[in-house]
Amino acid sequence: MSSYLTAEPALRRLELTITRRLDGLLQGEHLGLFPGPGSESAEARPYLAGDDVRRMDWNVTARTNEPHVRELVADRELEIWALLDASASMDFGTASMEKRELALAALAAVGFLTQRTGNRMGAHLLHGDGVRVLPARTGRPHLMALLRAVFSLPRTPPGTPGSLLGAAADQLCRPVRRRGLVVVVSDFLDAPRTWEGPLRRLTAQHQVLAVEVLDPRELSLPDVGVLTLVDPETGRRREVSTAGVRLRLRYAEAAAGQRAAIEAGLRRAGVAHLRLRTDGDWVRDLVRHVLKHRRLAHRSATAGPSPAPLSTTTTAGRPSGNGPSPEPAGSGEGRRRGLARLAAFRRALARSDAPSEEDRPLGQGRPAGRGQVVGEGPPPGGGEVA
Repeated sequence: MSSYLTAEPALRRLELTITRRLDGLLQGEHLGLFPGPGSESAEARPYLAGDDVRRMDWNVTARTNEPHVRELVADRELEIWALLDASASMDFGTASMEKRELALAALAAVGFLTQRTGNRMGAHLLHGDGVRVLPARTGRPHLMALLRAVFSLPRTPPGTPGSLLGAAADQLCRPVRRRGLVVVVSDFLDAPRTWEGPLRRLTAQHQVLAVEVLDPRELSLPDVGVLTLVDPETGRRREVSTAGVRLRLRYAEAAAGQRAAIEAGLRRAGVAHLRLRTDGDWVRDLVRHVLKHRRLAHRSATAGPSPAPLSTTTTAGRPSGNGPSPEPAGSGEGRRRGLARLAAFRRALARSDAPSEEDRPLGQGRPAGRGQVVGEGPPPGGGEVA
């Protein structure tokens, strides 16, 4: 009961901070991760080869003089899984908060901002020598219970052997069947080779966000005389004199190399990387990260996939077949793309205008295009019909 009385006011203050400063940032419709029909129209984009002609937006096509199709918003709920590192190395902090408190704030931000009807959230808590699994459920009571469970986790005594982050990520791959969002919150102090592969396997099925939490004392060592340093993972103790300039410089270089290796490992794994500091404004850092990736996602969605290039032609206008021929710089690439879209649009219209098997006269072959019928020979003139 005492832990509940302690956790509830802290979590309510955290919820108020998140909803006041971040409300509306992550809310709204999200595209389904599975292909399927939707009930609400989204943005229009240029027609590409293979698009369903039934989704043509004729109003936009008439205004732009270019065929456009209308995207649909898929009606699917979002499933979120969090992997929270609560090992002994997270019980450290020399600024406004500890790393475990910053990890709880990041987890609460994702939970409160994605909380809507139908959304489910679960968590894997890496603590001590095992992983505690909280199943994914919907609703605010479940989210508050999940955050209370994280808030009430006891501190891990120094020297307690713990599980590796990579093993916990592998364990997360097995029960998660549906595609969704996976948030990994850790300091990533394990060797990158131990968690890089499991995170890469997670990205094959889910959208993965890696939240790295760190303290400023992990990057630089102050000149405060003799310090007693304790490794929270192994329990080893060592007294170090911080008066030496060379020692502080070597410490800063080693810390910078460690963070660079972590960043490179996350980049190779293909996950989105968000770095939060205990001495910084974590809300501002989260806003910047979300807005940056939202702009990138919108830019890639509006660009669309590039159409297949046309066959290269010789001066006589026939396919050469000997590889691409050089062409002058300028608008040649844009002209080829426009011709490819026009040809694909004509083929789609030909398929939609083609008569069915019942309406076609007996003995007539299957239409092969707009003007030629298989089984009747080429059209007069011996040329091909576009």
